[in-house]
Amino acid sequence: MSRILIVEDNHDLAQGLANNLEIEGYDVDVVHDGAEGLQRARASNPSLIILDLALPGLDGYRVLSSLRAEDNDVPVLILTARSEEADKVRGFRYGADDYVTKPFGLLELLGRVNALLRRAGTVPRTNGTPVSSGERIRFGDVEVRPSTHGVYRRGFPVSLRPKEFELLMALLRRGGEIVPRLELLRDVWGYDAEVVSRTVDTHVAELRRKLEDDPANPRYIVTVRKAGYRIALD
Repeated sequence: MSRILIVEDNHDLAQGLANNLEIEGYDVDVVHDGAEGLQRARASNPSLIILDLALPGLDGYRVLSSLRAEDNDVPVLILTARSEEADKVRGFRYGADDYVTKPFGLLELLGRVNALLRRAGTVPRTNGTPVSSGERIRFGDVEVRPSTHGVYRRGFPVSLRPKEFELLMALLRRGGEIVPRLELLRDVWGYDAEVVSRTVDTHVAELRRKLEDDPANPRYIVTVRKAGYRIALD
């Protein structure tokens, strides 16, 4: 059974959300401050964390950044009243997998939770096509090993977060074709609509920072103006 950790200081909201998740069959743990949330995340190894930002003591950004600094790749869904795009971009840059603003629709939130859990720890798929376990993909000085989620640059391992890896695979499976942002959101994040306009852009920027010699002038992960992104394989 998937275990979900809710870190939310609004007791009524947290309990209501926990009740609905338990009805859906999840095992739910609830804490109300950031320090305890971080401690519980380390100790209980949850399948997913629903994380508020405005927490007493240790805010959600610090909880998230601490987990990622420890190479903890547990899926994190930020649930917050902060709706500014800068807050969303910051959340994704710190390693969030999804970002939902309050007030929220319960069915939508449950759908997001299910999508994140479904994708956690699985081999990425694009257009329903599985990646061969023995396949290795190379472009430039980068080698991708889908069977182990390994990425190497000039022979050295590169640490990609799960969504960064899935995004890279979504681009690679198209063999250099242009992939629109909305299609990437649907394939990688499971959205039917562009919920956060810069979600893809933020993750692409991180891929470039880790894989390109000059991220400001990328050679491989190319922007196609008003169309989307493509991988330059030649």
